Amino acid sequence: MACANCKFRAQYDKNPKSLIGRFWRFHINFCPGWRSYLKSLSDEERIALKEKYNLK
Repeated sequence: MACANCKFRAQYDKNPKSLIGRFWRFHINFCPGWRSYLKSLSDEERIALKEKYNLK
């Protein structure tokens, strides 16, 4: 899936305070693709991502 290899996500991981990184973090709050991506993951992977990106 595209979310796993997203360049914006990589930028966020590299520098969360960058403009692109902040945009990506804002964007995942309402992105249907990101939600589908999370649903496609195993429970363990989903929990790890939620902790990593401080998601609800």
